[in-house]
Amino acid sequence: MAELHEVTVKVISQTGTCSAGHKTGDEFVVGYLTPSGVCSWAFNLIWPFVAALQTGGNFPWDEEGRAVVACPDSANPVVFELRRR
Repeated sequence: MAELHEVTVKVISQTGTCSAGHKTGDEFVVGYLTPSGVCSWAFNLIWPFVAALQTGGNFPWDEEGRAVVACPDSANPVVFELRRR
């Protein structure tokens, strides 16, 4: 089995009121299990980016091992920074 990297997810900005209670500075790690307390809407959105980073992938619009993704609530956006560990 290929190496599976953990990915650190950090809230780098939050505007308005997040219904899940996420706030700037919150951080969690994604490994083999879904972290407790993470908004399911946001996790569903960031999952493809996490999976790519976990398996060594990168995105041409960002630095190596990093992705920035915003939650789907455009009225109260939470922006997440994902980093391969």
